[in-house]
Amino acid sequence: MSNTHSSLKLAIFDLDGTVLDTIADLSDAVCAALEKNGFPPRSPAEVMSFVGNGVLKLIERSLPEGHKDPETAALVCEDFNAHYAAHYADKTRPYAGMPELLKSLKERGIKLALLSNKPDAFTKGLAERFYPDIFDVVRGSGENTPRKPDPTAELEIIAEFSAKPEECVHVGDSDTDVMTALNAGIRCVGCTWGYRSRQTLESAGAFAVAESVFELSKFFEKNS
Repeated sequence: MSNTHSSLKLAIFDLDGTVLDTIADLSDAVCAALEKNGFPPRSPAEVMSFVGNGVLKLIERSLPEGHKDPETAALVCEDFNAHYAAHYADKTRPYAGMPELLKSLKERGIKLALLSNKPDAFTKGLAERFYPDIFDVVRGSGENTPRKPDPTAELEIIAEFSAKPEECVHVGDSDTDVMTALNAGIRCVGCTWGYRSRQTLESAGAFAVAESVFELSKFFEKNS
C-alpha cells in the first residue's frame, strides 16, 4: 500500500459485504421468494456467490436451470422485494470497526459516499438505519443510476465534490467494485471480509487489498 498519490478527498464505499454484512437477510428473502413460487431454496453460501450485480441478477442466478426466463425472474423478483422490504434489517449488521472508521474519516474531512447496486430505497434505508449522518451521498440503483461496473454514478459523485481521480478511492468487496473504479479512472481497495476472495479482487486489478477493517484504516492513514 503505497503513498505515491495525492491526499484523499473522497472515499466511495460499496454497501453489501463492505460496510454491512447483509447476507443473512438477503438469503432469507431469496429463499422466501423461491419457495413461494415452488422452487427449492438456496444456501447462504450460494446467495453470497450470486450477490453483486443487482436484485434481478441475484434472482436469475438463484433460479434453477430451465426457469431463468425473464417472466419468471420478474415474478420472483417482485416477491423478493416484498419480503426484503419488510425484513432487510432483521439480521444485517455493520462489520466490526467500520462505524468507527467511517466516523474518523468524516472527522478528518474526507467526503464519504455510498454507492450500491442494491435498489435505491433499500440502500438509503440501510444507510439511515446503520450509518445516520455519516455519508455525504447515498446512491443505489434506479432509473437514473446504471448499475456498477458502469461508472456513470461514480463519475457523477466525483464531479459533485470537484475531486480529481488521484484524490479518490473506491472501497468494495467484489470484482464489480474494482471494475467500477477502473472504469472511472480511480483506485480501488478490495475488502476480503465480504463476498469475494482476495484472488478475485487482485485478478480484477485492485490497487490494494485489505484483510480487515484495521488494514483498511492503515491504508487511509498512509494516503490522507
